[in-house]
Amino acid sequence: MPSLKDIRGRIGSVRNIAQITRAMEMVAASRMKRAQDSILAARPYADELEDALRRVVGAIGLTEEVDPLLARRPIRRAGIIVITTDRGLAGSLNANATRTVLRWVAARASRTDGDAPVEIEAITVGRKGRDALRRAGIPIAAHFVQLGDRPSFADVTPIARLVTGDFLEEKYDEIDIAYSTFVSTLAQKPEIDTILPVVRPEMREESERTNDEYLFEPSPEAVLRRLLPHYVAIGIYRAVLENNASEQSARMIAMRNSTDNANELIDDLTLVYNKTRQATITREMIEIASGAEALG
Repeated sequence: MPSLKDIRGRIGSVRNIAQITRAMEMVAASRMKRAQDSILAARPYADELEDALRRVVGAIGLTEEVDPLLARRPIRRAGIIVITTDRGLAGSLNANATRTVLRWVAARASRTDGDAPVEIEAITVGRKGRDALRRAGIPIAAHFVQLGDRPSFADVTPIARLVTGDFLEEKYDEIDIAYSTFVSTLAQKPEIDTILPVVRPEMREESERTNDEYLFEPSPEAVLRRLLPHYVAIGIYRAVLENNASEQSARMIAMRNSTDNANELIDDLTLVYNKTRQATITREMIEIASGAEALG
């Protein structure tokens, strides 16, 4: 049976841990509110941008000759942007995201185009995803870290330029992006979307309809050429914001659960301490009574 000193030491250690996790929960809660506000503000802009892109596509049609970012090629090499966190203590957020990416890689690697298997490389944003993919043997073409708790559009611009250039140079025939989308404080969902080529089913539907409701200056083609790179960058920025909101929410919940578990452990240890102390006092009283009886 542990001594009273040992039990007091464990209670003190767990209480210190509970204080730390409680402080981390409060910090994460503050960051979570800011991150949630950022993504909720960014979603309408991204949706309107996509709507504007559909209008332009409806005016000129969706053909690969219009812009090379629309070009659909046989997929021999694919790239995937994997967005995770730099820090841990975020529950199962990174594990779920990495597991989803590895399933995607396995599915794509098993696809063939002609006789050659699809080659896959990753562009990682965040240390946790980079380390997990390295352990899994996935080639990493580029890595970005420390976007911070307040990522800005300027922070993701180098990523957008890199993947856009790689696609135009035909280093990759398709580029996808993996991230954790923010559903609610208690729920985050791993997602994988295709960002290049910029072709969505609703855009194809729009291109098949005539659209005479809008006038474009200087021309629909010129507007599209300006919109497409910005659309790619906004798609990456939105994914980063979604992942940031998911990270802060997951960390707050993880720290809250840790604090609750620590408090429960303190209660259990306190009960053990009291029982041990009571047993010690009872034993000492019996020893005193036995000694007095022997002397009497």
